[in-house]
Amino acid sequence: MSLARWFGAHTGGIGRAFANQNYRIYQTGNAFSLIGTWVQRVAVGWLAWELTRSGAWLGAIAAAELAPSLLMGPIGGAFADRMSRLTLLKINQSLLCLVALSMAVLTLAGVITPLLLLILNALAGIVVSFGQPARLSMVRSLVKPEDLPAAVATNSILWNTARFIGPAIAGVVIAQAGPGWAFGLNAVSYLFFLFALHRLLLPSSEGKAKHGGLLSDMREGIAYVVKHPGVGPILLLLIANAITVRPYVELLPGFADKVFGHGVDGLAALTASVGIGAILAGIWVGGRSSFHGLTRFAIDGVLLLALSAILFAATENFWVGMIGASISGAAMVISGVAMQSLIQRATDPSVLSRVLSLYGLCFRAGPAAGALAMGVASEFIGLRAPVLLGACLCLVAWGWSRMRMVKIAETLEKDF
Repeated sequence: MSLARWFGAHTGGIGRAFANQNYRIYQTGNAFSLIGTWVQRVAVGWLAWELTRSGAWLGAIAAAELAPSLLMGPIGGAFADRMSRLTLLKINQSLLCLVALSMAVLTLAGVITPLLLLILNALAGIVVSFGQPARLSMVRSLVKPEDLPAAVATNSILWNTARFIGPAIAGVVIAQAGPGWAFGLNAVSYLFFLFALHRLLLPSSEGKAKHGGLLSDMREGIAYVVKHPGVGPILLLLIANAITVRPYVELLPGFADKVFGHGVDGLAALTASVGIGAILAGIWVGGRSSFHGLTRFAIDGVLLLALSAILFAATENFWVGMIGASISGAAMVISGVAMQSLIQRATDPSVLSRVLSLYGLCFRAGPAAGALAMGVASEFIGLRAPVLLGACLCLVAWGWSRMRMVKIAETLEKDF
């Protein structure tokens, strides 16, 4: 028995995912890139706060990265269903490397401004949004069908492990050398992922060509979601919590400094707390070997997220805030992994990238809109009140979905 097979047989669902060679190669390179991404996210947030001391600017710069999903996500999904997803990812990561390098050069040269930072963050958002559908849908090409939930959970674990490691690295780098070197570190991290992508060997059917028009393909993906009795309601719940609760994570620099009074070290600790909760939840969800019950996780995870956001925003105690942030991280993973796993399984392969582009749109553009609204509101009523209001609105969306849970589960969890 090979080492990979032995590891897969003795470590549960996550081990089975890594027993797939392509998945191992992909995630090895991806791990370095994700750490670099979190180093940059913390550096962008802290630099924006340092330059402006404004919650509105924090929200605007966060929105600049996430808002492009509204347009570029569906376009990227249509392209990913037409051509090689691997080729798209190679181009995508190369462009992101150039954007990070530009941030580093401008910051180190001392010419960066809030407007330039916003523009560069928007460019990064455009590139990420276009490539995300290919990135999400390619997971299905890297593992066996029965290993898909574990693979999705593992993606989340790596993302949130990076959420823990990246901010810790960023805190040291920013304090000792400044945010410019943090951006440079992220640029280097993309090279590891590009090397891994060039080593992948995927089936020739990966990324099928389409003969319809681009707009026609995009409309087909939207129509599929609207008509699907399970995917549509799940995406509605996702967009609701993405707008009302998830954005508070983008405002952590303001909370760390203005509410808790702990500066950049507090920001790193709060961001890492979110990551710790997410990692533990990812390990738990990744150990599941069945799709049955995932709908309840998807819906009730949103309830946990709303309640944890209330805990976070209602306190001025830093340690209680860290607990709330950690629970939020766990809730995001529980609901997010369950939602994506169910959507990947229930969606027809011919429209998978386009449907996942809408998932990515909800996941990215929702927090962008919410962060902008919360940031502007914070200028008038402080940082805490917008988060509390958003959490209460999220509870309403959870109640609507909870009443429909049985019907949604029957559609998404049935045996195909």
